Amino acid sequence: MSVSVQSGKQFVDLVVDLDGTLIATDLLWESIFQLLKQNMLYLFVVPFWALRGKGYLKHQIAERVRIDPALLPYRQDFLNYLREEHGKGRRIVLATGAARRFADDIAAHIGIFDAVYATDATRNLTSKLKTQFLIETFAGRSFAYAGNSRADIPVFEAAGEAIVVAPDRAAAKWQRAHPTRLFETPKRSWKAFFRMLRAHQWMKNTLIFVPPTLDHELTNWSVLGNALIAFCAFSAAASAIYIVNDLFDLPLDRQHARKKSRAFASGAFSIPFGLQMAFVLLAIAVLLATRLPLEFGIVLGVYIIATTAYSLALKRMLLIDVLMLAGLYTVRVLAGAAATQIEGSFWLLAFSSFFFLSLALVKRYVELQHTALFEKNRIAGRGYRADDREMVAQCGVASAFAAALVLALYVDSDSVVRLYSYPWMIWPLCPIVLYINIRIWILAHRGEMHEDPVVFLISDWRSQIMIAIGAALLLYGGARA
Repeated sequence: MSVSVQSGKQFVDLVVDLDGTLIATDLLWESIFQLLKQNMLYLFVVPFWALRGKGYLKHQIAERVRIDPALLPYRQDFLNYLREEHGKGRRIVLATGAARRFADDIAAHIGIFDAVYATDATRNLTSKLKTQFLIETFAGRSFAYAGNSRADIPVFEAAGEAIVVAPDRAAAKWQRAHPTRLFETPKRSWKAFFRMLRAHQWMKNTLIFVPPTLDHELTNWSVLGNALIAFCAFSAAASAIYIVNDLFDLPLDRQHARKKSRAFASGAFSIPFGLQMAFVLLAIAVLLATRLPLEFGIVLGVYIIATTAYSLALKRMLLIDVLMLAGLYTVRVLAGAAATQIEGSFWLLAFSSFFFLSLALVKRYVELQHTALFEKNRIAGRGYRADDREMVAQCGVASAFAAALVLALYVDSDSVVRLYSYPWMIWPLCPIVLYINIRIWILAHRGEMHEDPVVFLISDWRSQIMIAIGAALLLYGGARA
């Protein structure tokens, strides 16, 4: 039937779209990323599936990927409306271009749909095909339709009643020209945009300024200019990789108490928008790199490849993940040396390796401490078990002391005598480094540490004071002889 009756009232059937309407995401894009996360070799298979039609592509992916309907970002105001209509006795139908398997799972989870029409291996149920299918299904009887995109406009035109939900530009234009019910798109703020870019993580790229600072060349305008360009290039590249990483980690992020509010996990920004931004950011990084020496471009390329490998696979490998994180910090130091043509110091690289290994281990320690989501006795998405926490802490504290030891050996070396008029003023850096690092570990042990220790260093006033004192010692005690 196409008419529902309750208490003398009649309701035409309400047909509901899925992607972008009921949920604030696109299941085709999500499932593609989950498929590639399983095996990147599918990248060479997907185009051949697509050649046989979009319906066949969606069907093949759905056969290999599972979507947890409980974790999807539903448009809660619209879903509440559907529940109310269902409670009044109205017949609710799900008609979607998503794969049949996904549609059935979501319909079963929500429990309000009287019928489900979806894409199968031979038919992609979108736009004009969906319109024709619904007209034939309802056999001339009226129905209401809720959608959100340009592809839904033909269905709006055929429906007796249109409901526009979080419309894209084309659907919004259509809605303004027609009397329809509107569920508006949640407003996106600049704050959300910068959170998507992880702008606060750009502070890590200040490591680029370390080589010219220690070589007393930061007041050289040419050197400073190159360092600033390198900083911007690394920041753009890092944001691009963060976006791609988030797209691969959608299911895991939605299980996390804090990460579920990220731009793509929450549906605040669409996956195609994220891909566009990643491409633009990478293009900016490459263009900036062309303004610097070739060595910097090589280091930037290594960083992009290593970060991508970390995001796709290495972060799930025991110990390899923290060694890679420490290496990525050290790469930033190398990038600063390459951009400014300052020879890298063995002491600096050795210190950076141990210091940042300690911070990487803090990051894993905090995750093990606060995350209750485990897969086969391992923390979800990682290679660690719950009982690895104490061993991780021991390795991290040992790395902290190793960093201080390297620094002490450097302070007592001939290099400091050549570079500094007052080498004795550099000695307090050793207890300062120990204070910062060991305090981080004590707070982590107490359960008071931020998930990212670098973010903690940026926001913690005590650490900032210690860093300022260390910088002053380098500045005033570090005039060339």
